[in-house]
Amino acid sequence: MAKIRDIGIDVKTPEGQWDGNENCPFYGSLRVRGQIIEGKVSAVGMDSSIILERETTRYMPKYERYQKRTHRYSAHLPSCIGEVSIGERVRVMECRPLSKTVKFCVIEKGDL
Repeated sequence: MAKIRDIGIDVKTPEGQWDGNENCPFYGSLRVRGQIIEGKVSAVGMDSSIILERETTRYMPKYERYQKRTHRYSAHLPSCIGEVSIGERVRVMECRPLSKTVKFCVIEKGDL
């Protein structure tokens, strides 16, 4: 098994097996930087990718009400993180673009 890399932030070490893909921040050469986003998984149908949803509320002064907004992010799921299910909370971090829509990588799952 390859040596685990320090990605620069305090996260739990992944328990799963690494499949040799270089797009892994812990065992491969993928660098993570920038934003850290927490949210819940809304779709897992793609090959090694997930859709993350984050809800925010925003005050609208004109109507004196709060508006709920949902942001959706596509994120790469490394094999060392393991399987995730819909509704599970995950933490993602920004990385270089891996495809047209995937610009984040999952770095932690579970209790956040």
